[in-house]
Amino acid sequence: MTSETPSLYLPGSLQGHFLISMPHMDDPNFAQAVIYICEHNASGAMGIIINRPLEIDLNELLQHLDFSYHGDQIAPVYAGGPVQDDRGFILHCRTANEWDSCYHITGELTLTTSMDILQAISENRGPEQFLVALGYAGWGAGQLEQELSENVWLSCLANLDIMFRTPAEERLQAAATTLGVNLDLLTSQSGHA
Repeated sequence: MTSETPSLYLPGSLQGHFLISMPHMDDPNFAQAVIYICEHNASGAMGIIINRPLEIDLNELLQHLDFSYHGDQIAPVYAGGPVQDDRGFILHCRTANEWDSCYHITGELTLTTSMDILQAISENRGPEQFLVALGYAGWGAGQLEQELSENVWLSCLANLDIMFRTPAEERLQAAATTLGVNLDLLTSQSGHA
């Protein structure tokens, strides 16, 4: 993904949406996951899981990268997905600053993968709202559409309050609530008529 490459939207593209795993999801990589879809086109889809904090926090990650964190709050680092889980991805609200490797997802959100944003965050010069993740979730051409047809996921328009202000453990139900769905009332058993 590069900032020079325009998004090739599919009709019905879920770019800028949340995917909410259904209770019967049995893949441990995605069970009880909320995924923000960064890109969805004819080639496939890519997203970041936003509700799985790791044991490491931002301060520890920045120290590992030889940056000192000067922020006033402890920010978690998330397990963004099983693909390239040693690579960092920063979802953040768009700012006047341009980082070395940015991909503008929507008019509000950007995905950045370059170290310069982490240095800026460590020096309190970064975006006000951000989410740092290691790894991402990916689907090949037609794979996500197939999973949607099998009712593995619910989808809804992404909500920045859920992504940046809601505690991680509440994001799954909060996203489902935007659709009027209580996941606790859905069975984890799939049935056939």
